[in-house]
Amino acid sequence: MSTTVKLYSFNLSNTKTYLFAAIFIVGNLLLPQLAHLVPQGGLIFLPIYFFTLIAAYKYGIHVGLLTAVLSPLANHLLFGMPPAAVLPAIMIKSVILAIAAALASKYAGKVSLPAILLAILAYQLVGTGIEWAMAQNFAIAVQDFRLGVPGMLIQLFGGYFLLRAIAKI
Repeated sequence: MSTTVKLYSFNLSNTKTYLFAAIFIVGNLLLPQLAHLVPQGGLIFLPIYFFTLIAAYKYGIHVGLLTAVLSPLANHLLFGMPPAAVLPAIMIKSVILAIAAALASKYAGKVSLPAILLAILAYQLVGTGIEWAMAQNFAIAVQDFRLGVPGMLIQLFGGYFLLRAIAKI
């Protein structure tokens, strides 16, 4: 059984770029609010990255990067989360995720668990290295691997099923 999948790469002069980025930014505003209802929910579920993954994988690098940069900034300005101290690391990881997801989508040419997994591992491994260099603290840098595995699994399987669900859109 084969599913037709439409993957896009809108450029910055296309109004759809900004429309889809706005939709995914709203998702990245709402999902963290839900996650923060659970103690340490942000650290466990990594909600700020979910719609960045979907945006970049489905709609390309520009939608992904807009979502990656504006989501953490909007969350910080509106809700104070993420805190200013961790905002740079989260934004860097978000940008890496947007790039990795857009590349994974481009090369896979379809919604693929291995491609999504590679995007997640890329942003986590590269991001952890950068965060370690920034914080000079290995324990802080590997926090996503200590606490955020459920969030990475949600990104992988939830992302896969959401991308499959919107495959023809």
